Amino acid sequence: MTRMTPDRHDHADPPPAPQDRPWKDLATIADVDLWIGEHDQELQRYVTKSYSTGHGICFTLAAGGDIFLHTTGDGDVVLDVTADAAWAAPVISAATGLPAPRTEMWVLPGDVLTQLILGLNSLIASSRIVVGHNFRARRAF
Repeated sequence: MTRMTPDRHDHADPPPAPQDRPWKDLATIADVDLWIGEHDQELQRYVTKSYSTGHGICFTLAAGGDIFLHTTGDGDVVLDVTADAAWAAPVISAATGLPAPRTEMWVLPGDVLTQLILGLNSLIASSRIVVGHNFRARRAF
């Protein structure tokens, strides 16, 4: 008689999230598009049924603070800008052409993602994949 075992893939934990990666300069729109594509593919490996929310990228800024970036199913970009990174708000506004919100949460249209990353490019020290981050803006959706 064959013993049935549960499918371990149904509840498997995702692979451990990668460590911080030193930032490499993205000089052109093509560089940014390539970076977005590579990180999207990598992020898909970490998104499972168990960890289907709160996934994205964390940018650690060279002058201090973190910016967590998440894209919604509708293609919007959600930024969670930590208090230590509030100094970067004018750069985000300049890159996207949008005013700063009154909170640490930014909800931006998806068509500004490339400009946003180009604008932040020189400020970023490292980046990493994140899963399970509490994007506080979810309440606004």
